[in-house]
Amino acid sequence: MRGGDERSGELFSYVDLDARVRRDHPLRRIRGIVNEALATLEQDLAALYSPMGRPSIPPEKLLRAMLLQAFYSIRSERLLMERLEYDLLFRWFVGIGVDDAAWDHSVFSKNRNRLLEGDIAAKFLGAVLAQPKVKKLLSTDHFSVDGTLTEAWASMKSVKPKDGSGEPPAEGGGRNAEADFHGHKRSNDTHASTTDPDAWLYRKGKGKETKLCFMGHGLMENRHGLLVDACLTLADGHAERVVALHMIEPRADRPQAITLGADKAYDAEDFVNELRSMRVTPHVAQNLSGRSSAIDGRTTRHGGYAVSQRIRKRIEEAFGWIKVVAGQHKTRFRGRDRVGWAFTFAAAAYNLVRLPKLMAETG
Repeated sequence: MRGGDERSGELFSYVDLDARVRRDHPLRRIRGIVNEALATLEQDLAALYSPMGRPSIPPEKLLRAMLLQAFYSIRSERLLMERLEYDLLFRWFVGIGVDDAAWDHSVFSKNRNRLLEGDIAAKFLGAVLAQPKVKKLLSTDHFSVDGTLTEAWASMKSVKPKDGSGEPPAEGGGRNAEADFHGHKRSNDTHASTTDPDAWLYRKGKGKETKLCFMGHGLMENRHGLLVDACLTLADGHAERVVALHMIEPRADRPQAITLGADKAYDAEDFVNELRSMRVTPHVAQNLSGRSSAIDGRTTRHGGYAVSQRIRKRIEEAFGWIKVVAGQHKTRFRGRDRVGWAFTFAAAAYNLVRLPKLMAETG
């Protein structure tokens, strides 16, 4: 018998959201890890709010919603709230009921900005990695480091001379002034973006176009390729090596030596010597293009060097996910602190995506 195509508008709803999500759904295990991490951040989250006034959107729900935004490549808060309105899986993960209304996108953004002002992203990443079932997956001996560019939310037309000489004339408003950039040299010393002054002009190499960028950095453990640290700096040619030393230093304070894999951009004598002084073996790719390498036979003769050179490339998988899936190829924020918060939070989201399968494989 053919069923009828009538709409059943029930007055009451008895939907159990937990029953609607299949038992083997990856978000189930991810939600458990997230909830344990958020429980350890209770005091840090409470410190961001005043004890008086109207209740805000719970920060735990904000963070869970932002994770979904990264997991499912949702490009705006407006679309995220629209999805939260009708998607039962999203409602279950965030922790709101079937009959609860989704937040207005502007209210969500204003409440989210409070989290951006705190160091919650780095603490959340650390809280995820500190859980015993996650910690046993991490290597404490072998690491890899690299950097990647994140485009700023600013146009090249916003780059003006710092001395004010590039201001358009007062008359003829309503459009940008005519400009011819050919033959004009622009640098970070003399020019800055009026849209995002923290964004720096940078190009990856000869023949490449110059862009307004930030530089994101990641430290990966080599056992399963999880990011154990992430941060963001100004787009500086020396930032990669400086940040690498900063990230590896706390992990070098142990009796046995550790290794750090990196590409040939890190092949600098000062950097290599600094690593060796910290008892870190520099498994850095040799840069033999017209100069001598700081990496010699003391390092390359060991089999572990070849292993590190092969595994270190997996950090590009993390950067690829952060930029393409989590939307950090071109940031939606302005200012180094806010862009850095989003980059670090995306690194935590990358780990969470990979953890269910890794935990199932390791028992």
